[in-house]
Amino acid sequence: MDATTLTTAYEIIRQPLGEILPRLSAALAPLIPHRGAAELSTHCAHSPFKTVGETELLVAAELTTMLATGTPGSPWQGRATIGGREREVVAVTSDATARRSVLVLVRDEGSVRVDEDRLGVVQALWDLVTSHFDRFAVEAMPGALARSRAAADTRARVVAELSTAHAAAVSGVLGVLRSRALDDATARATATDLAASALIEMRAATTRERAIAEEPAPDAFARLAEELRPMLRHTPVGLELGPPDSGRSLAADVAHSARAIVRALLLVVLEQDSVRRVHVGWQLTEHELRATVRDDGSGALERCDLGAGSVTDRLEVLGGHLDMEAVRGWGTTMTAVIPLATPDAPHGAVNPLADLGERELEVLTHLALGHRNRQIAQELHISESTVKFHVAKILTKLGVGSRGEAAALFHKAA
Repeated sequence: MDATTLTTAYEIIRQPLGEILPRLSAALAPLIPHRGAAELSTHCAHSPFKTVGETELLVAAELTTMLATGTPGSPWQGRATIGGREREVVAVTSDATARRSVLVLVRDEGSVRVDEDRLGVVQALWDLVTSHFDRFAVEAMPGALARSRAAADTRARVVAELSTAHAAAVSGVLGVLRSRALDDATARATATDLAASALIEMRAATTRERAIAEEPAPDAFARLAEELRPMLRHTPVGLELGPPDSGRSLAADVAHSARAIVRALLLVVLEQDSVRRVHVGWQLTEHELRATVRDDGSGALERCDLGAGSVTDRLEVLGGHLDMEAVRGWGTTMTAVIPLATPDAPHGAVNPLADLGERELEVLTHLALGHRNRQIAQELHISESTVKFHVAKILTKLGVGSRGEAAALFHKAA
């Protein structure tokens, strides 16, 4: 690596995090002309997927495939599906972090192949940038860690809700189109109605969930039942429901996450040809919600059949886990265990900082550093009375009685 490349690398990593990809893309343009660039840095909880330039319609799922198939240290060039259509790309995978990262350069049609020397320079720069990102993740200040964790929680919940709602809608439409009991015209009309209803429901979901802080468990389960019936309407599989026998309320994020997880598990169950009956039930204990999906299939399901961490990742965000028991010839029972708020573990115990706003996190960061109100006001360019207001809100939200307790909870969580 010559002095020019080292200087370029220095200029890239000294930028603010949000400017590193644009600066890297500009630095690589003379070596590999490209229309746009995208990265997937899986160690970054806050914003793992970034793009710059002409990358319209590009989604993280397309980079996930390249990350899974790429070989660290061996850049790949060729045609790949980007933004919904095939394009010329160069994909560079790095293993400078445990979960790896990938950089994709989107090129013009008919671009000439890149020689090995230039690819080697790109690989070295991307390894350096990935290592730089990893250092920020490992050595991040508590405030940055808290914000990243809150962002990751929110992203996981939104992805869980939207992706499984989409999968449920597609499953329902396919069930109609495959049904032998419906003629073509009826099947088309029914499928159209299902698709239109699903689009309306998905568009309204975010607004509805934001408006509901808590949801009674029976009502939450009833909503789940209404979401499951269209998935099975035109299949030979019967649905048995076991609603919770408790009327206590669930936090909205727990309720809709539980519904999303159950829908995802049911989609896996329906892939089995031998299933004729499925039981879905919720059971609430003092400390947890247990959402069970049990089938009468062959009992051959394994954890690898659940997909690339989709269900387990969602449960990890909530501090939960998945129990799975399969008995050959008798079926499979899958139970998602989700912790609940209790008197001994206040709401938010899984992530006690999740309810704090951006400004409150900034104030709490200064509290954790031992700063007094006047210093906090000067640092954040607000009045002391505003600082006192934020401190009072922080203590209330965290359920603590002093600044010292709030600081201790902050350090523990972050």
